[in-house]
Amino acid sequence: MLLAIDAGNTNVVFALLEGREIKARWRIATDPRRTADEYAVWLSQLLTLEGYDRGQVNGVIIATVVPRALHNLQTLARKYFGGEPLIAGEPPVEWGMALDVLEPKSVGADRAVTMIAAHAGHPGDLIVIDFGTATTLDMVDYTGAYKGGIIAPGINLSLDALVTAAAKLPRIAIEAPADASVIGRDTVSQMQIGIFWGYVAMIEGLVARMKAEVGRPITVVATGGLAILFEQHTTMFDVVEPDLTIQGLAILWDRAHMQP
Repeated sequence: MLLAIDAGNTNVVFALLEGREIKARWRIATDPRRTADEYAVWLSQLLTLEGYDRGQVNGVIIATVVPRALHNLQTLARKYFGGEPLIAGEPPVEWGMALDVLEPKSVGADRAVTMIAAHAGHPGDLIVIDFGTATTLDMVDYTGAYKGGIIAPGINLSLDALVTAAAKLPRIAIEAPADASVIGRDTVSQMQIGIFWGYVAMIEGLVARMKAEVGRPITVVATGGLAILFEQHTTMFDVVEPDLTIQGLAILWDRAHMQP
């Protein structure tokens, strides 16, 4: 079984895979100071609760956009899972895709892995939207090459900024307003409309502009935890696949272990 680790700016996601099938997944808040031993205690208990043990894991692959977290995750793999982990983007698991942008080295590992999985699952040109700490919209052409994209504040960041900067505004849940009206009658409903429908309008507008610029038929693939929430209230997604990043890590692992 494979342990795939996606270390993002907000959470670290651990997923246990058998082939391409995700058997279990867990997440913990990202903290670069968290030691390998702390990860091991937490993860061992969760493995046990799901009916697995550490001895069943025969490989670890890591993608991270938090460089300070990498050392402790590597130590976790070596000390508690008995092997050297593969690091996404580094030999022998290079991306295997063209990064046709001005600064290819600046493309985040999470974005690259997600695009690899999206291209593997869908033919043709793609817009890949990932709802994470930031919301990213990436254009992948029919050859699998990354052509560029957009980075926007994630919806949670937007809400945090609003509540922090405006002392009298309450913290609200991120959810669709109770009805279709976009004229709020109280503070909470006005905030919900602004955050939720404002965010939907932003994504719809950006996707429309990207489609017009590409000028060819294009499939919109959404991923990330909030994609399912937005899916219910817009028609802009053609496909929603919440686990693209983990699937991309599994693809890279398989490539590294293909027989010559």
